[in-house]
Amino acid sequence: MSVDGWNTVLVLGGIRSGKSEFAESLVSNAPVVRYVATAPEGDPEDTEWATRLAAHRARRPGSWTTEETTEDPRRLADVLASAETNETVLVDDLGGWVTVLLDPDHQPADDVATIAELAEAISGCAARVVLVSPEVGLSLVPTTPLGRAFTDALGAANRAVADACDAVVLVVAGQPVWLKSVAAATQPAAPVTEPAAPVAEPAAIATAATAAGTTPVAASLAETEPTPEVQLPDVLTHTPPATPTPEPGDAWAAPTMALPMVATGLVIQPGMELPMPDEYAGPQAVDRLATLDVPGAGLGVLDRVVGFAAATQGTSTPAAWGSVRVLLLHGDHAGGASAGTVAGESARRAAQARAGQGALARLAAESGASLQVVDTPAAAPIEDQPALAPEQVESALRYGWRLAEQAADAGVQLLVLGACGAGTEAAAAAVLAATAGAEPPAVLGRVITDSGEIDDAAWMTRCAAVRDALHRTRRSSRGAKDILAELGGGDVAVATGVLLGATARRVPVMLDGPVGLAAGMVSRDLAGQARHWCLLADHGGHPAVRLAADVLGLTPLLDLRLDLGEGANALVALPLLRSVLALAAALPAHPSLDGGDDTDPAGDEPESTDPSYADPSYADPDLTEPDVSEPDFAEPEPAGPGPASTGTDEQPASGLRAG
Repeated sequence: MSVDGWNTVLVLGGIRSGKSEFAESLVSNAPVVRYVATAPEGDPEDTEWATRLAAHRARRPGSWTTEETTEDPRRLADVLASAETNETVLVDDLGGWVTVLLDPDHQPADDVATIAELAEAISGCAARVVLVSPEVGLSLVPTTPLGRAFTDALGAANRAVADACDAVVLVVAGQPVWLKSVAAATQPAAPVTEPAAPVAEPAAIATAATAAGTTPVAASLAETEPTPEVQLPDVLTHTPPATPTPEPGDAWAAPTMALPMVATGLVIQPGMELPMPDEYAGPQAVDRLATLDVPGAGLGVLDRVVGFAAATQGTSTPAAWGSVRVLLLHGDHAGGASAGTVAGESARRAAQARAGQGALARLAAESGASLQVVDTPAAAPIEDQPALAPEQVESALRYGWRLAEQAADAGVQLLVLGACGAGTEAAAAAVLAATAGAEPPAVLGRVITDSGEIDDAAWMTRCAAVRDALHRTRRSSRGAKDILAELGGGDVAVATGVLLGATARRVPVMLDGPVGLAAGMVSRDLAGQARHWCLLADHGGHPAVRLAADVLGLTPLLDLRLDLGEGANALVALPLLRSVLALAAALPAHPSLDGGDDTDPAGDEPESTDPSYADPSYADPDLTEPDVSEPDFAEPEPAGPGPASTGTDEQPASGLRAG
């Protein structure tokens, strides 16, 4: 698995330089991580060393697996050789590995041969590999034979591993400096990161910006924020960017990485002017479909996919979406909104997705889409109190905007927005009732138990909770942020920020489920352009989705009534939509419409004496046997969000071939 051009990277740095935290930020988004610990336990009475090891262990997510190579340094090469393509291996660090390699208890050992074996294993490893190693070449030459032996062996190991790796980065005082980078040739400028915090404050580390390919503003600009940003915890994705780790027990009080649009004073408020899709490219692309060389009538209702992709890409020959990212928002709603939901079920689903298991993760893997699981703040019981505080709404909106910014910077061409959480359907129904005047029973789907039975009592409890919430807020403002604070909750707020950020970066979003549609309703008051960048693959038979889609003007492309969970329904349709776009871009025009002369086969001159006009059965040999040297339509343009128009003659032919 390659990210930004590299598959293996060596992270060098001095003591307390932040090298381990930076390496962890590179892999924290991978679905399967194998952490290889190389350092020996040391003296049991050395409490300072034990504290260091404990700090490293505390930073590792519970989904990571840990392996020890302290007993046999040669085993590290075996671990790399056995790693599979869907895994990411983090080795921390080579200093401990060299220490064990030189330990007399493990002799006889040929350290030169073992280092060569390690370099060979790295070169042939199928998995993504990140190795951490101390940089001791800048220090004084040790005065003891053992110290010199260690620095010499570690220096040789670093050189061999650096030669075998695709990329090498040196972390100095928390600042990464790329010494060897495949991606550098394709990027206009080297990424810049914010200063990293000490190990005791991992939440302030912003080195993930380098992995994301973004360029945060300077610290002086970040200091102009009136209040510190707060962030969502535990972001997981197959590809960068990573997010800083929050302080334990205070996840929403930790500062976040500042992206340019936010740190320079962006205020998410009603009436924002965001870009619109190309109003001409879409109709031109649909008209062009009538000229394609297909034996039947064409793509049917799926021509809307071609029109949507053309408008959002700015060309009448849109390319199939190559890079797709699924954002799964995980957040629970307390109170009656979650009636009938098994406690802990949403957390199990989120953990399942993080581990690369379940329907959503499997479909994402089959589609080649990255999967990012985002924990949103839990919402309070809406029948009794506001779901979120106003400052939480502001932070959630900005965080969602950041998620879209990160995706755009990583080259994502399509976002799939889904959610999982207790009470999400009721919260979405409350938002719809407040924005579209719907009655809760009309937009609340039936509650299905784990055994497949319908739970009418739970459904009535949800209806009562939404009814009471609407009564409680009957005199409240119906502004976008007020609705998010009173009724929507964290998942709807973050989803709204994602839609706005994606619109600002011209990245289309495929909605799937009530949360995304509720966010679309709220986003209308903030930026009406957002709905034009949204696509709905299937309504899933959900009444709230149907109503919101009708209000937003989103016509579902399919009517499969899938109910695999938010995000998974869209991924089922994704291969079909990609095939439609690829076919529309690659097929040539029908020979009757692609002639090389200036004569219009449709007949612009009614006075013509061509026998084909007088006798319908007449067969023109120039039409039945076209010149094989005539070029077909050009290959599809490189995929990407919002490519510029090609400038070629892509106007529809004046004569349309009958189906």
